[in-house]
Formats: sequence, structure tokens, C-alpha cells
Amino acid sequence: MSYFDAASGAPLHPVARQALMASLDEGWADPARLYKEGRRARLLLDAAREAAAEAVGCRPDELVFTPSGTAAVHTGIAGALAGRRRTGRHLIVSAVEHSSVLHAAEVHRDAGGTVTEVAVDRTGAVRPSEFAGALRPDTALACLQSANHEVGTLQPVAEAAEACRAAGVPLLVDAAQSLGWGPVEGDWSLLAASAHKWGGPSGVGLLAVRKGVRFAPQGPQDERESGRVPGFENLPAIVAAAASLRAVRAEAAQEAARLGELTDRIRARVPELVPDVEVVGDPERRLPGVVTFSCLYVDGETVLHELDRAGFSVSSGSSCTSSTLTPSHVLRAMGVLSEGNVRVSLPPGTEEGDVERFLDVLPGVVAGVREKLGAPVSPAETVTGERDEALVVDALGRRCPIPVIELAKVIGDVPVGGLVRVLADDEAARLDIPAWCEMRGQEYVGEQPADRGAAHVVRRLS
Repeated sequence: MSYFDAASGAPLHPVARQALMASLDEGWADPARLYKEGRRARLLLDAAREAAAEAVGCRPDELVFTPSGTAAVHTGIAGALAGRRRTGRHLIVSAVEHSSVLHAAEVHRDAGGTVTEVAVDRTGAVRPSEFAGALRPDTALACLQSANHEVGTLQPVAEAAEACRAAGVPLLVDAAQSLGWGPVEGDWSLLAASAHKWGGPSGVGLLAVRKGVRFAPQGPQDERESGRVPGFENLPAIVAAAASLRAVRAEAAQEAARLGELTDRIRARVPELVPDVEVVGDPERRLPGVVTFSCLYVDGETVLHELDRAGFSVSSGSSCTSSTLTPSHVLRAMGVLSEGNVRVSLPPGTEEGDVERFLDVLPGVVAGVREKLGAPVSPAETVTGERDEALVVDALGRRCPIPVIELAKVIGDVPVGGLVRVLADDEAARLDIPAWCEMRGQEYVGEQPADRGAAHVVRRLS
């Protein structure tokens, strides 16, 4: 079985396993106590904090450990907003932040605050000028991830941090995906990360708050972790997290080059092997092990199941793998195809042979799913003549990728310049029909109201 979902959670690093087992014997006592066992536990905790702080690029007394990366994000956002409540209640986030950031933004909005979501370009990156333009006199906090968790695109954190610093606004960076590869550049104010993303144990996050940042911890407090994170520290897991972070950093340069070559190979060959595929994310400014692509005329859930049967563990941002039947907020914000979405994220140590086997298996998997769904196998032929009225395709009650498949089947039934109205009540159609038009050289005229759902109007250009 080839595990290609490291962006969700990396396999436990051997160093993490060794440190975890050793600290279970040495670090079980309360590090706040003065007796011998407590002092030994305190030494382990202090050493872990120093190692993590060195990797982050902050002082040890600026860093605390949390029960998860999500807890680090929530603690950081709530504390920074509360600490700057006299400045205002305006929060800035990018449209492609991790759900932990967006959920915190929802809570802030529900409590009476204001939130600005900065749009991204088609690669998934914010434009520094637009991020800077969102800053206001009442902005209390801005949030920007260092790298996107679904498509791997690196964000311009240094430029955003410079703009925030000039405006006197703290910037919180969600560095969960990138911290294992290196420190975050720029003059950021707060940083959050999660150990299971770099090969540490799950259940450990970290939060760094620079000196001078106004911060007011929320909720009940105690004396642990500078009063910012209550409760007994999970010391064995913390020790393992810090040890594995140091280990992966030592290997990062070599692994980044190796995995970068493998993902470049996937990005180049998938469109050659599988027709009607859109590779998404920035081709250059991206994490070394992540590549994401979307396939027309297939549903993501079936593709993932078939790849799992073939021995590959991958993930997807397709709406077809979600109980909400709505596309990934990241793909939606980028304006790219969402149906048949596959994210391949290679863990350190991935073998070249596993990637080659994946490339051998993928075309057959996609072709098999398309055949079962009755997808067209070639572009429609040109029809001569005229059609005064738009041809109507009723795809109401049918989920992705069926509306797009039905559109592709009938586009050849109208002459060049003719219209097709696709009736659909699937949220994914708002994204996938325009994306299909761009991929196939047709014109998306727009969306019109209908008795149910919406009518998506397409003009045939070729």
C-alpha cells in the first residue's frame, strides 16, 4: 500500500517513535513539581521547547504547546483579537485558509466582529497588494497560511507581514503544512503548527506569540504554558514532536529536492496520460510533495475508492467526497474544476517506483469510472445549421459530475454560436460548468434564475 496523503497526516517519524517511548519512562511526572521526577520532566519539557523554538525561529518563552494545531489556531486568534479589542474588531483572512481559521472567523463574525476574506488567484495565492489593501484602522488581526493544505501553493507571507507591520497589525501564520520544510520567512507576529503534519505524534500543536504582541488568553487559565493553554502537558508526545521536527529539518533539503522531482513528474505526465485533466496550484511556488489535479467526467469518491483498491491512499477536495455535496472552499475560491479532484501528497521516503506505479494505474482507473458514468470519449463534432432556441439539459437532482457529462454529450447538437441551458441544483455546477467551458474552448454565458436550482448557459464556440 502506498500512502500518498501526507498533507493530512505524515507517518510517524522513527525519531518520534524513539523519543516517545523513551519519554514515557522518563517524562511521566508533573513538570511543575520540585521533586526529582518532576525536575526530570521539567528538563525534558524545557529541552523540547528550546528545540521547537529554534525550528520556528522564536524565543523559547514565546512558544507554548497546545493539544492540537486547531487548538493553537483558535487560541492564537481569540487571544490576539481580545488583546487588541480597543483597536477594533476587524479580522482579515484569506479565502483559502484552513477550516480552523475560517471557523474561528465565523465565531468572531457571529459575536459582532467584521471579517474580510481576501480573494486568491487561479493558483491559490493571494496578491500582496490586495492583502495589504484589506488593512483598515480598526483591523485587530490578519491571518495568512504559509502554504495551502489542498494544492500546496506557497503564500507571500513575507510581503504580507511587511504590510501588516507597517500598519501596526499583527499577522498570524498557520504554518502547519510548511514548518517541517523550513522556518517561515517574514516578520510575522503569531505562528501556529501541528506535529502530525511533520511526522510527530497527533495531539500536539504549538503556538508562538512574539514579545510585544498584545495577547489576552481566553477562557479559564492556570499556571501552565504561560497561562495560555490550561491542563497537564502531554510531555511524551511533546518531546517526540520536538525531536521529530529537528530530525525532519535535518533531512528537509535533500527530501525537498527528491520529492519535488517526483511531483514535477506527476504534474507533467498526468495530463499526458489522462485526457481532460486540470492540474491546479502554482507550478513553481509550492510545497515539494504536493500535487493536485481534477478530472472531468468522474466523481472524486469513486476515483478515491478505486485508487484505494489499487493500493494508493490519496485524498480529494471534490464535492462528491463530502456529505455537504459542496465543493472544497479552496477549489471554489480558486475558480478551478472541482469534480474528480485528487490530491497526492508524498511523505518523506516515497520511492520512485511507487510514483511510477501510480502513473501506470491512474489512466485505467479514470477511464473505468468515466465508462460507468457514460461520459463522452471524444469532443463533439461540429453541427451545421441554425437553432433559434437554446437546447435545454435537465440535470436537476443529479450530482457531480453528471451535469457536466450531460452538457458534454449535447454540445455537438447545437451549431457554433448556439446555446445550451443546463438546469442544475448541484452547488458544484457553479464551479465545474465554467471550468469545463474554459478547458474545452466554449463560452460560459452565465447563470440565470430557474424554478429550481439555476440555469447555466453555455455558448458553443468550436
